Amino acid sequence: MTTTATEGPSQDGPAGSRGRPGPGRGGPRPGASPGTPPGAALAVLPGVLRSALAWTDAHRADFTLPDDVLEPHTQVNATLKPLGELAQLGSTIRRTTDPGAPEHELAGDLVAYAWEQVAGGELLLELLRGEPFAAYPYEIYAAFAGYGLRHEGFEALARPLTATRAWAHTEQHANRQLGLVNSERRVGAVTHTDAGAVLSRTWLGGLSEPWMFEGPSGYALTHTVFHLTDWGRMPDRVPERIDGYLRTWLPAWADGCLESGQWDLTGELLAVAASLPGPAPAALLDAVWPVLADVQHPTGCVPETGMPVEDPAPDPYPFIDCYHSTLVTAFAAALSLRSLRSPGQTDGSAPGRERRTA
Repeated sequence: MTTTATEGPSQDGPAGSRGRPGPGRGGPRPGASPGTPPGAALAVLPGVLRSALAWTDAHRADFTLPDDVLEPHTQVNATLKPLGELAQLGSTIRRTTDPGAPEHELAGDLVAYAWEQVAGGELLLELLRGEPFAAYPYEIYAAFAGYGLRHEGFEALARPLTATRAWAHTEQHANRQLGLVNSERRVGAVTHTDAGAVLSRTWLGGLSEPWMFEGPSGYALTHTVFHLTDWGRMPDRVPERIDGYLRTWLPAWADGCLESGQWDLTGELLAVAASLPGPAPAALLDAVWPVLADVQHPTGCVPETGMPVEDPAPDPYPFIDCYHSTLVTAFAAALSLRSLRSPGQTDGSAPGRERRTA
């Protein structure tokens, strides 16, 4: 089985993200309006979140792992990667929504479904045995472990593997290495390197020239923030200089993504904005969320890029072309609601459904 990263639509974002993938519905979509009234985000966010989660629930069978998932020919990007993202983003949505709310319960159900698909961690243990040199089984497992779902056999094998020289010297991009550090933190292992040193080597950590922003650097930036903050749970981990840089340039980047129809990256930038410490960047959220809400199909799905369709059919896009952007939209909506309603809040509590599985 080929190893792969478990973030974003792909390592470089969705197809076409290197350029400008095309206009939105009815010609070039204008960017965010600076005159958007206060409260515009809060007016659309609850509906966007509920609708995106409803679509995900209706398509949970598409996340089902095939019987040959352990075979070498199986494509990880079309099987384990979507399931790992369902677990990661679903667990964050549950943690950042109110207990008893329908979206809170549904997010928990989706994570439970993903855990069932990996046989309570047993499948991930088999993956780790077959590919002890690969990081992706560990990263997928960490998404569950951070939620409280554990497998003692997996961790017993992972401990000596993550203590090897090969693990500490795996060659990967800095933002990917930061993701591995966050996975180690979630599992409770000793981190193989210093997160601050890794952060300084990322595109974001170097405070790169903002006009050099494009598809791959955009996804590298968003995932740097996700790994740094444990997917928005710990905003205070964002250093002050990076916080200031992001607050300055996120509006311009988001506007460019809206104009070029990069909806998936727009959602990730909104999640980043909602993961910053202190007061929410309300003007940015108010300007961008109504536009993304308009792109969302009535069924709740959101395309990754390009022209949103008007087709009322229940499946206007292939699953593989919209599942990630739909999950990201739900994730960003949950974080944005938390950011606007409870500035600076972090949620480190365990969900009520936590359990430990041997």
